[in-house]
Amino acid sequence: MNQMCKALLLIDIQNDYFSGGKSELVVPEKALQVAEMVLKKFRDAGLPVIHVQHINTRAGAPFFLPDTEGCRIHERLTPLYGESVVVKHAPNSFYNTNLNTIIKEKRIAELVVCGMMTHMCVDTTVRAAKDYGTPITLLADGCATKDLSFNNTKLPADTVQKVFLAGLHGMFANIIIGSEFHL
Repeated sequence: MNQMCKALLLIDIQNDYFSGGKSELVVPEKALQVAEMVLKKFRDAGLPVIHVQHINTRAGAPFFLPDTEGCRIHERLTPLYGESVVVKHAPNSFYNTNLNTIIKEKRIAELVVCGMMTHMCVDTTVRAAKDYGTPITLLADGCATKDLSFNNTKLPADTVQKVFLAGLHGMFANIIIGSEFHL
């Protein structure tokens, strides 16, 4: 691949975030549908796809434990032969991984991102991409999060999602919805 291209980056769309998993998110199925639709577009166009899989190695970690069904990438997004899989152990998909090497080797000029959790690994990775000079298009409805709490105040997932997307939009990413995305 000699020409600069777009690539799809799917961050942590793993079983533990879905019904019955050890860290269920709010409406992850909606984000999965968008990710699946965009994945088909990239595959049909023969463009690079990079899957990121978080495997927790810290003692006492509650989810994404090694060699469990929960840490597996969702079956509807199973990586195909030739697609890159980046294994990470921290929120930032660039930290101690080969992600930036893949971006350089495949001459990727822009990443289109879907993933989980918006407030953690998606946010951290998108911000890090700016440091590496990689432009990001983030699909808002291709991401999911969960309710959080701070200082005895519950923050609903919808609010968490909007606040984190608002913080990323413009400075760190171009944020659109899946139906607006075209290759």
